[in-house]
Amino acid sequence: MINVESYRDYCLSKPGTSEGFPFDNSTLVFKVMGKMYALANIETFEFINLKCDPERAVELRDQHPAIRPGYHMNKQHWNSVYPDGTLPDELIYELIDHSYTLIAASLPKKLKEELARLN
Repeated sequence: MINVESYRDYCLSKPGTSEGFPFDNSTLVFKVMGKMYALANIETFEFINLKCDPERAVELRDQHPAIRPGYHMNKQHWNSVYPDGTLPDELIYELIDHSYTLIAASLPKKLKEELARLN
């Protein structure tokens, strides 16, 4: 089952990713080229907030009780994914990839080019 260490390692393996604590001392935020794509409380690791295509977000919430509208986020574009053992780790990693890809695709051209050089 995914834990905070494997989650952190996975996010940091993605090109252009940085980590930080912009909100408080326990909410670890991952950004690609300065734009947030994932965050979680490292003390509780109760859920991970991830960006998601709005239509897919609704489908995922309907299919999986452990995927809910993003806590303290825009609920149309963000999901809270609860790593409680009911979701396959592969799905959680795929949702991290999806969030990263959505954010990377929304970057300005200059940052996209810079990110492409990191790959």
